[in-house]
Amino acid sequence: MCSENTLWLLLAVFSFCVAISLASDPDPVQDFCIPNPRFGDIKTAHANHYILPCKNSSEATTEDFVFSCLKATGVFSDTGLAVVLASPANFPGLNTLGLSFARADIEVGGINPPHFHPRATELVHVVQGKVYLGFVDSSNRVFARVLEKGEVMVLPKGLVHFMMNVGDEPATLFGSFNSQNPGIQKIPSAVFGSGIDEELLQKAFGLSSKQIGTLRKKFDPKTAR
Repeated sequence: MCSENTLWLLLAVFSFCVAISLASDPDPVQDFCIPNPRFGDIKTAHANHYILPCKNSSEATTEDFVFSCLKATGVFSDTGLAVVLASPANFPGLNTLGLSFARADIEVGGINPPHFHPRATELVHVVQGKVYLGFVDSSNRVFARVLEKGEVMVLPKGLVHFMMNVGDEPATLFGSFNSQNPGIQKIPSAVFGSGIDEELLQKAFGLSSKQIGTLRKKFDPKTAR
């Protein structure tokens, strides 16, 4: 008969294994699951992290598994970055498969500011240009270098990473994620655009109230510019 200590150890191991199994997208239990719009808006479901019931598989079409919007650049931001994301919100065939994909275009001198994806590792492939690309680990060590056409870099899940076009032509990259909803947390917006108490920010960064106000105007979407 097992001792009480052994039972507690087995329970701890079981709990650890369950935690690992729940830490990534669940495995599908059918060939595919095309979201059924009769049960709600697909984009709303994706944004709120829930999955709509599937269509009957007989209603699926080839077009559900084809996405054509990565052929062109997206709309450029003020940092010189344009991103087109392929996720179940606009590419139904990805639903429940644990994958998403993105195209990023960066103007000369443009950047993709420091950010991280809480639910996915990212694999980045440079298809045009020269990009300074890297990430920071939990000991604040930087892993970064200039990547050129044809090179690939992996960005571990949950770690802050960044990109900058250091070439003399626009850069194009494709990124794949091992989650259908990797999420994104942009560091500047998370710190200065989220409503964190101003006194805390002053003490944390040694900034004046005026400086914090300037940064909030820049990064808080609710603040008129």
